[in-house]
Amino acid sequence: MYSPTVDGFSIRGSDLRYSECPPTDDLTEVVHCFWELRALATLPEDFHYHALPDACVNLLFNLVEPTIAGVTALHTQATTLNLGRSFHYAGVQFYPGAWQGDRSEIVDRYVGSPYLGTLPLVETCRRLVGLDFSDMVPVLAEQVRWCMTHGHARANAITACILSNLDAIRSVADMAALVGLSTRQLQRTLQRLTGFAPHDLIKVLRVQESFRKHYLDLYADQAHFTHAFRQATGYTPGQYQKRFGV
Repeated sequence: MYSPTVDGFSIRGSDLRYSECPPTDDLTEVVHCFWELRALATLPEDFHYHALPDACVNLLFNLVEPTIAGVTALHTQATTLNLGRSFHYAGVQFYPGAWQGDRSEIVDRYVGSPYLGTLPLVETCRRLVGLDFSDMVPVLAEQVRWCMTHGHARANAITACILSNLDAIRSVADMAALVGLSTRQLQRTLQRLTGFAPHDLIKVLRVQESFRKHYLDLYADQAHFTHAFRQATGYTPGQYQKRFGV
């Protein structure tokens, strides 16, 4: 199944912790992981988080200021977020297409203001404060189940089929044939389910796959790969590896 790479961190070391936990069995078709990112001590300089496009939607909880929460996602380009020198976040990463909530709530930038939407994110955030990550997981899972019960998230057969067969997709026509839709139907369906046009979704998924496969398995040549990678991440592959060690 599709597994997005970890985003870029400007600082690493014992004062910084990033953790992931797989979902409970009943949520495996909807959630990629639960996660936590925190500074264990005040860092010597600001921490910059280089978020990569992955077609996923995240629920984000600020455990230092629990009124701050949100629904986040990027489109086709990376962004760098300055989290400062002291922070503690937790969240839920949904598979592409699984989030069916109000897309107007989704933000693609730093979340720094109180959440004013209708989801119970602030209540969940307050419950998470003070917990070890292992104890957060049941609370995060409960939030996901609430979202599913109220129609904000669900397993999606079309995007699941795409994510399970990435090796067979080289074009929009391949993707449409795989899920049994015309290209026009696929365009409308993916826009509604993910907010992506098919060709943009392919671009994002292919760059994500390049972190695990040789680029010639995904692109016609090195020049094509480098161009696509730089468009998505802001760096050439060599620059990205040197800066973030990924």
